[in-house]
Amino acid sequence: MSAASAEASATATAELSGRRVHVKVPATSANLGPGFDTLGLALAQYDELDVEVGGEGLRIEVHGVGAGEVPLDESHLVVRAITHTLAHYDRDLPPLKLVARNAIPHGRGLGSSGAAIVAGVMAARGLLAPEVEISPDELLELATELEGHPDNVAPALFGGLTIAWVTPEGPRHKKLMVHRGVSPLVLVPEHEMSTALARSLQPQSVPHEDAVFNVSRSALLVAALIQSPELLLAATEDKLHQRYRAEAMPETDRLIRVLRDAGHAAVVSGAGPSILVLASDPSERADAVRLVEESAETAWQALPLAVDFLGATVTRVDEA
Repeated sequence: MSAASAEASATATAELSGRRVHVKVPATSANLGPGFDTLGLALAQYDELDVEVGGEGLRIEVHGVGAGEVPLDESHLVVRAITHTLAHYDRDLPPLKLVARNAIPHGRGLGSSGAAIVAGVMAARGLLAPEVEISPDELLELATELEGHPDNVAPALFGGLTIAWVTPEGPRHKKLMVHRGVSPLVLVPEHEMSTALARSLQPQSVPHEDAVFNVSRSALLVAALIQSPELLLAATEDKLHQRYRAEAMPETDRLIRVLRDAGHAAVVSGAGPSILVLASDPSERADAVRLVEESAETAWQALPLAVDFLGATVTRVDEA
């Protein structure tokens, strides 16, 4: 960077001084059974973030999930996402105070890393406005550059049910509204699961008939979620990824079999080990909770969650 460019960047960064934003980001569940790396659903469990520009250096507080565990320096994922976004628009990271209040479980297949990335991208968006306007496609591209794939960051950004795909021009998404009869239930175990480990168990190729099977179920799942919830059990069948990962999370696999045998549309949530049940009414959720309580060998937390239709939000607090 030339001296003139560096000076311009420093001037632009200084303009952010005193700005404060509040960010709220939903949890997500990706794949939803057959929609591997494509379908995602936003859920009403939230991480919240307050960011203030000013003071000296970088100061981070973490409350709730991850407190005492996540790094409190520039390697914090939210800070990395803020830095990445600001750099894209020729700004340096200014002195920041960041306060995170987390409710999304870590390492459980509920999009916690995607939520952190989206929180950082949205915080930067709020700090840069109105001088810089970041479009939805730009938000998705920035978040995907850090996450590596758009299936979690798309629903975290935009809410609802999202279909995400990648083009030569970058990632794209389509948001759909979920039928009001769909009642999600997330069953969360005490143990974590590494996304990298889960992906390492996935083969590079699958039988042609399995690919065709999943294409049909993915198409059916979109119809079931937006129009015909009575088809959810059939629509959540999968031959592409869950059975390959089963050995890494045997109780998850066993409980999904128990739930599906009883008629519940149960799938691995993201990379696991949590279970997502897409119930067609609230009473079905209660039956699924009872069944897991009777069948589980370890403790599982039941989270009956609504679908989040709004996605991530950012508010300029200093202008309120």
